[in-house]
Amino acid sequence: MAREFSRSARVASQMQKELAIILQQGIKDPRIGFVTVNEVELSKDLATAKIYITVLGADAQEQKDNLTWLNEAVPYIRSEMGRRMRLRSVPYIKFYYDNSFETGMRVSELLSDLPSKADD
Repeated sequence: MAREFSRSARVASQMQKELAIILQQGIKDPRIGFVTVNEVELSKDLATAKIYITVLGADAQEQKDNLTWLNEAVPYIRSEMGRRMRLRSVPYIKFYYDNSFETGMRVSELLSDLPSKADD
């Protein structure tokens, strides 16, 4: 029977869950806002992970600041991940800002501004 998901996809899913818990409960830095982990892209060899996040109610400068602070906290986050997950080696983590929500909202606004066919 073939597996439905690859190992990297399963590990990425578990990493996303664990990261959410670590970011909510483990990091006590008041500078970091309400961070949501949108996606974890894990390489096939499980060596590197790209973590895509959004920060609720943050402007462009606050987004950059949160990314900087999170990337500075990577050693702590990796050590917590190592304690929580049973992996031979914990992947190298890099945080990126996910702007797909803002892009989606902008597309939605543009579409709602178009005149509908019923108006004709």
